Amino acid sequence: MKIGILGTGHIGKTLVKELSAAGHDVKVANSRGPETIEADLLSGGAQAVTTQQALRDVEVIILSIPLNRIPEIAPLIAAVPEETVVIDTSNYYPHRDTRIEAIEAGQVESLWVVEQLGRPIAKAWNAIGSASFATKGKPKGAPGRIAIPVAADRDRDRKVAMALVEDTGLDAFDAGTLAESWRQQPGAPVYTTDLSLEEIGAALSAAEKARLPKRRDLSVAVIQERVGDGTTNPDAEWGVRLVRAINM
Repeated sequence: MKIGILGTGHIGKTLVKELSAAGHDVKVANSRGPETIEADLLSGGAQAVTTQQALRDVEVIILSIPLNRIPEIAPLIAAVPEETVVIDTSNYYPHRDTRIEAIEAGQVESLWVVEQLGRPIAKAWNAIGSASFATKGKPKGAPGRIAIPVAADRDRDRKVAMALVEDTGLDAFDAGTLAESWRQQPGAPVYTTDLSLEEIGAALSAAEKARLPKRRDLSVAVIQERVGDGTTNPDAEWGVRLVRAINM
């Protein structure tokens, strides 16, 4: 497939590498310009382009940018054909993002993104830690393969997003509609807990919406105490143990 990826953060980099390795035609852009994208990220065949070029003549767009930057790119997304699949990987962290009152009041993060973009999306790759994503992908059917939830309202969006998740070394689990995607937000039992396909359904069902913000903020506080700030990601195994202890 022809895929445009916006963002070269931790998740974005792995998406570029894995989807290129899977044979997809990948274009990647960041906010600083194509000349700032590292050569090793392009070694699998991806092209470094401008944001406008990444959104042009593609079948899929993956947004791997901070949630608070979604409104900035909305005018560009408005020009994208309706049939193009848009997949969002973002999460809301108030200490990092601009405080968003609608989400603070309980709006589902994915529905806020839909509202900003004015079009349907799929939600995927938001519920796996960047270290796990970069190092723990496995072939289909391999023991211990991690599963992640995929939510969408349109059948095509769901089908395409789930297929691409599989191409990145993870099992895709149909998590239902975007209205239910709060079950994969930070603080939920499936969020960065590296569950298997057999485990993930029960974990989604066990989510309690009212408890998510407190669990999310507790994880951030513990990480800040350990590593000294709220943006550095902990190593994969320690991070998974932490969120399992808090979220499950």
